[in-house]
Amino acid sequence: MELAKDEYASHTAYDELLDRALKPRPAAQPLFDYLNSLNQDELDKRRQAVDATIMAMGITFTVYSEAGNIDRVWPFDPIPRVMGRKEWESIQAGLKQRLKALNLFINDLYNEQRIIKDGVFPADVLEGSGNFRPQCVGITPRFGVWAHICGTDLVRDKDGTVYVLEDNLRVPSGVSYMLENRQIMKRIFPEVFRTTSILPVDDYPTQLYQMLASLSPREGEQPVIAVLTPGIYNSAYFEHSYLAQQMGAFLVEGSDMMVSADDIVYMKTITGLQRVDVIYRRIDDAFLDPEVFNPDSALGVPGLMRAWRKGNVGIANAPGAGVADDKVVYAFVPQIIKYYLNEEPILANVPSYLCMYEDQREYVLANLDKLVVKPANESGGYGMLIGPRATQEERDQFAELIRANPRNYMAQPTLEISTAPTLVDGKLAPRHLDLRPFVLQSDQLYATTGGLTRVAMRKGSLVVNSSQGGGSKDTWIVEDAA
Repeated sequence: MELAKDEYASHTAYDELLDRALKPRPAAQPLFDYLNSLNQDELDKRRQAVDATIMAMGITFTVYSEAGNIDRVWPFDPIPRVMGRKEWESIQAGLKQRLKALNLFINDLYNEQRIIKDGVFPADVLEGSGNFRPQCVGITPRFGVWAHICGTDLVRDKDGTVYVLEDNLRVPSGVSYMLENRQIMKRIFPEVFRTTSILPVDDYPTQLYQMLASLSPREGEQPVIAVLTPGIYNSAYFEHSYLAQQMGAFLVEGSDMMVSADDIVYMKTITGLQRVDVIYRRIDDAFLDPEVFNPDSALGVPGLMRAWRKGNVGIANAPGAGVADDKVVYAFVPQIIKYYLNEEPILANVPSYLCMYEDQREYVLANLDKLVVKPANESGGYGMLIGPRATQEERDQFAELIRANPRNYMAQPTLEISTAPTLVDGKLAPRHLDLRPFVLQSDQLYATTGGLTRVAMRKGSLVVNSSQGGGSKDTWIVEDAA
């Protein structure tokens, strides 16, 4: 397999598969031995087989634009990201530690607010939160867990340090693509899986089902689980239907359910009403219950909050969990871990500047050409400024936004995030990437073996989101060489 040496010659980022001498790292050696056994014609045929498989499996995502909603085939690169098991186990421990602390934090915010009274977390950060739901005050969900499913975005800097870039605690998506990426690779490169010890990811639907089932109010009975989707026009509808099918759950829209006078949730079926025990909701809080949140919502279920408050239905993720899914709250996570767990964080945060504080705001405004500026509650890479790549006009506009609403903005240094060889025009060229593992919590904690590797398919781009031109790779966690 030929490297695009012109691109690697000026390369300064850490590469996940190749060292500075462009030799495979130990965990990636079996992969490169295999790739080097293929001639260009064989590789081209595998590439074509990947595209045909994705089309046949119907793996798509939706891009919203002014021209309308466009369904696109999932962009996939057949060269996997590879990591050794020992390194992954340390990351996995850090992911579990982080979610455990965040759930203690959320439960505290909706109840005693000890962390604020003890001066560890500022009250004005909570007051400015767009995702704090007063309707949830006084509630403690089963196991004290609010964010049952978390998609944590990880990046590696040029010195090799793995950082948490953000926590996605509201309605994290992408796990179906992680699972499908593995199925594609098994179909196209079956011989590698016979000769290389690649740890499996296929137990996720079972783990997700068991976590959801543990939230059922009717212990000892087979729970009825429903995946609540906004419908076929949602960008993640493929994932909603995929996970429902994999778990043997019902795929429902808000209009398919009702809440009775005694606050029990029912699903409408051709044989009559059937009680629903657990809802895996894939719609935002604002649309969940028109009685409590947005009265114009046609996506939710009137009375759902009443049923949840009374403990008659489990909801994952719980309404209000997004209070910790805030890029300003993110800056306090190391203190949150120390406060609730009395432990040092295993995974590092990216150094962050909070514009709500005058000294940090002035630093950000004076260094917009060097920083990435993010709004507190946007996702998908929207609404942010990548300072070194922005025009002066764009930086001036952001300066005005920051001055007008400083609580809504935070900034971080521009990381030179790691790359991995990606198949471009028949050659392996470096492309930047991140990693989104998925963590589940109820009475137990579970983290996927690896996760969804998202890759910026455009040369030099740091934006990996599929909605903005990114693609994905399979993620291999392999046994370390003896």
